[in-house]
Amino acid sequence: MKIVEDIQIFFIIACRFLLSKCKFFFMNCFSEIRAGKIIFLTVAAIFMVSCTSRGKVDFPTDTPTSGSIKILVDDSFKPLLDAEVNVFTSLYNNARITPVYKPEVDVVNDFMNDSAKVMVTSRKLTDDQIKFLRDTLVIARTTTFAIDAIALIINKENPDSLFSYNEVRDIFTGKISEWKQINPDSRLGKIRVIFDNAKSGNIRYFREKFDYQDPLPKNFFAVNSNPEVINFIEKNKDAIGILSVNWISDKDDSLSLSFTKRVTVAAISVPYIDETSYYRPQQGFIYNKSYPFTREVYMIKRESHVGLGSGFINWACAEQGQRIVLKSGIVPATMPIRLVQIKQ
Repeated sequence: MKIVEDIQIFFIIACRFLLSKCKFFFMNCFSEIRAGKIIFLTVAAIFMVSCTSRGKVDFPTDTPTSGSIKILVDDSFKPLLDAEVNVFTSLYNNARITPVYKPEVDVVNDFMNDSAKVMVTSRKLTDDQIKFLRDTLVIARTTTFAIDAIALIINKENPDSLFSYNEVRDIFTGKISEWKQINPDSRLGKIRVIFDNAKSGNIRYFREKFDYQDPLPKNFFAVNSNPEVINFIEKNKDAIGILSVNWISDKDDSLSLSFTKRVTVAAISVPYIDETSYYRPQQGFIYNKSYPFTREVYMIKRESHVGLGSGFINWACAEQGQRIVLKSGIVPATMPIRLVQIKQ
């Protein structure tokens, strides 16, 4: 019996010893886990605060119908985009869209530098620009928004308001530089061609249309804006101005009407259609391409989420936004229009 009792006492002492060691071991483990967890959370918090303070973490604060953004817009399209933004923000009171109007070159450069998530321009991104954005994990998405035209405008007292397509080409490539080459009876002397800006998408359009590069002919002059083009043409009989037709096409807009009364819009004949028929940049002739100097207007976004930029583009390219394009006097890109022929 004595031996049995001694064995029982031994097992009891051994079990107590093992239990104490296990308790000590698990206590240490839990304390280390807690300490590790605390250290991890502290480091994570410091990292998040540091990244936020440096602007590295950018949590979206906008939705398709709320928030605040700026968009980059070629200033050729200012009248149209002012109307689009005003209506959109009146419908969605929590949306704040600030359009920044610049020449085309500056718009594209700022977009590539991530100054804004949306731009409106008549030029698509090049393959190299798309590749650059993809290399930085940015996908640029392009939507055709409208069909615009570039108008040629002349002084009200200039009788020569009809040009053939070939005459316009020869003016822009320097082969024609005097009014007598168009009309032998003209007394106006040299032709001066006026455009809105040296970085303009308007002059870039004609460079590509007629396949020529710098330098421009010596009789070409840049001012600072589309309204300045109109002001110059109004005061100079020998000048031809080029500008986006949306500045002068909205018949319900007082500013557009005032511009139209101050200058004459030239009409152009097209060799492959009819050299005896002349077309002005009116909505129907832009739509069926009878007027030769038309171009597409694009809305391009680089948002990584479905935010206010996406919401604005979707709305502008849907029925309400396209009705504003229709009213402005140019052609909607995603909405059919009806042509009505009036017989006189």
